[in-house]
Amino acid sequence: MLKRKLIQVAVVIVLVLFSFYYTNKTIDIIKETDPLMKQIKEESKKYQIPAENAKIKENKITPGKNGKEVDYDETYQKMKRYGTYNESLTVFKETTPTVSLEDTYDKFISGGNEEKKAITLVFKITNESNPKEIIRILNQENIIATFFIDGLWLENNLSLVKQMLNYELEILSYNNRYEEIYFSSAIQYLKNVTGEEANYCYAEYDNKTVIDLCSKLKLHTIVPTIKIASSPFLEVKKQLQNAAIISLPINTTTEIELKTVIDYIKSRGYKIVTLKELLSESLEK
Repeated sequence: MLKRKLIQVAVVIVLVLFSFYYTNKTIDIIKETDPLMKQIKEESKKYQIPAENAKIKENKITPGKNGKEVDYDETYQKMKRYGTYNESLTVFKETTPTVSLEDTYDKFISGGNEEKKAITLVFKITNESNPKEIIRILNQENIIATFFIDGLWLENNLSLVKQMLNYELEILSYNNRYEEIYFSSAIQYLKNVTGEEANYCYAEYDNKTVIDLCSKLKLHTIVPTIKIASSPFLEVKKQLQNAAIISLPINTTTEIELKTVIDYIKSRGYKIVTLKELLSESLEK
């Protein structure tokens, strides 16, 4: 008796599931043949922007760009409630590239998408650095830069780091070394301070030690597009380009010339943004 009841229940469940399946199929067919949906799909062609793959050249990569297309279902639901086709009710969604920077960790990032009229200022804080004047100037100019901080310096200068939480902070090394146990601990320590996940590593050149470690930790490794050596203003003036990552040393010369550098970059129509914004593949808002 119990067995027969179980079989009956099972049959009912199967019938209900099939009923839902065929009901949904019927709804889909009706929706696809609706003149409104056909018009949405026809009009959507003029909005479509294909995604661009990230560009890879040897061991370097630069970001691609997401595409855009009409979200048919959301658009259909909104226009159906409205009662007719209305262009202003079109709903869009972004499409991602086949080859994305987001999924690639074993290539050096040498800059952002060259279409972006933006740059990033990057500073390295080693155990010998004193970034207080640089921070003061950035605060005064209302500029958000990216700092790569040595883990040992971080531990010894926690109060100053807490004053830098409006900046993008990443780990540079640990006591100038790249041993996984110490590097990982420094990343975790910084996360505890900032509440943010680590995203990037820094290499002055194509450093295999750095990229091997950072790739293992699922971190992207950047190499600067423009690496300032001695004359910040002259070097920026000579080399400034779209989507550049500009690395500046923390020293007296940079302190003297930083405001002039910032003013020049702005005068050329560039935005100064964080690495995360520069390297984002999302469409410009």
